[in-house]
Amino acid sequence: MKAVQETIFVGPMSWLWEVLAVLLLTGCTVGPNYVPPETTTPAIWHAPLDDGLAAEEANPQALASWWVALDDAELSRLIERAVAGNLDLKKAQSRIRESRARRSAARGAFFPTFDAAGAASWGRTGAVSGASRSSESYASNLDAGWELDLFGGTHRSVEAAQANLQSREEDLRDVLVSLLAETALNYVEVRTYQARLAAAEASLRAQDETYQLTLWRCEAGLDDELAVQQARYNLENTRSQMPTLRTGLAEAMNRIAVLLGEPPGSVHADLEKPEPIPVPPSEVAVGVPADVVRRRPDVRRAERELAAQTAQVGVATANLYPKLTLNGSVGLETLSLGNPSSSGAWSASGGPRISWPIFNAAVRPNIEVQSALQEQALIQYEAAVLSSLEEVENALIAYAQEQRRRDNLREATQAAQAAVELARHKYQAGLTDFSNVLDAERSLLSFQDQLNQSNGTVTSNLIRLYKALGGGWTSLAVAPAAPEAVKQL
Repeated sequence: MKAVQETIFVGPMSWLWEVLAVLLLTGCTVGPNYVPPETTTPAIWHAPLDDGLAAEEANPQALASWWVALDDAELSRLIERAVAGNLDLKKAQSRIRESRARRSAARGAFFPTFDAAGAASWGRTGAVSGASRSSESYASNLDAGWELDLFGGTHRSVEAAQANLQSREEDLRDVLVSLLAETALNYVEVRTYQARLAAAEASLRAQDETYQLTLWRCEAGLDDELAVQQARYNLENTRSQMPTLRTGLAEAMNRIAVLLGEPPGSVHADLEKPEPIPVPPSEVAVGVPADVVRRRPDVRRAERELAAQTAQVGVATANLYPKLTLNGSVGLETLSLGNPSSSGAWSASGGPRISWPIFNAAVRPNIEVQSALQEQALIQYEAAVLSSLEEVENALIAYAQEQRRRDNLREATQAAQAAVELARHKYQAGLTDFSNVLDAERSLLSFQDQLNQSNGTVTSNLIRLYKALGGGWTSLAVAPAAPEAVKQL
């Protein structure tokens, strides 16, 4: 339904100025004032802190540059390139610039507006006899208007715009946290694939020696063709695994290139030389749950979104109340630009304008809409807190348990290596069947591959733990190579 408004135009009456003075003095900001939600978190982590995990408060500088603890120069260089070139990061920076402009636009409503206009016209009239006469006229006008923020609608709009800007800044920080973690995770994956390939190639050479041995023994009449074919299919089975590993390696490298904002293949030359999988530090400080809630950008972003939506309730509520605008206009009309004072006339007018929506069926439902959105924002904030705590708890368990699995696989690999050597010696001496050699070689390759994967998983789980703790973005705010938008946070 179209709004019906009562508009009052009045002259310079003394009683009106008294009314205006009262309105200005009693002006208020309607709508709820934002109060940060109280967040209750556990005092300690539920997961046991062992296997290098410590409850001490995380060192801010160490957490800010957590990848330094992995002591890998190539990883550090890749992270610098990612911060400089990642497209998601640039998009987040652009959103910050957009939000700053929106805040400036919202603040502009506090100030008066001035409009200037000018017009000129020329004409000629004539009679049937042929006589004619020309005419010209000029006009200029200056209008001014200023809507006073009596009930705080503009104030709430600026408050919402400021909170939205802060939310975008937290979004940028969240992108940074994810970017650093994804770059490091894919780098560890590259080194893990290289380690798995190296183990497979070493096993391939050993199995080829075994195959050559069975050929010699078969030609010498010491063994039959069955052993030769068994050694051959064992060798070819190991060789068949190599293409899959090389595919995974190339995909991880291409993913790193895209994270850096570069075309696929651009980092292959930098990473083609195999290097060891980065080793985690001996001890990792994780702090307490309350630290994570204060630090994580996604939680902070949800809190700022709640603040922005709370302000929107005030913006909607302000539409229930009168609006006061001060208007003024000065104009000049003349028939000649050469001497406007003798052939023209000027005019001036001004005064207040009060408008009040007596009936508008959409105002109160809109307040209910904004209040419901505020409730949803609060629920979203609470969900973000719980999600952050869950992510840390899972990362703590995964990091500790994978270390134990790695230790067990290391023992199994050493035992499998000894079993291969014993089986080969017994086979050469004719004391055992060749099937024992095949089983031992297959087991050794399997354990070596699992151990390499576990080594990579341990480091990857540590990276996921750092990400869950919200580490990474604070150091980039002061780093010399950081983007300009990050330095301003």
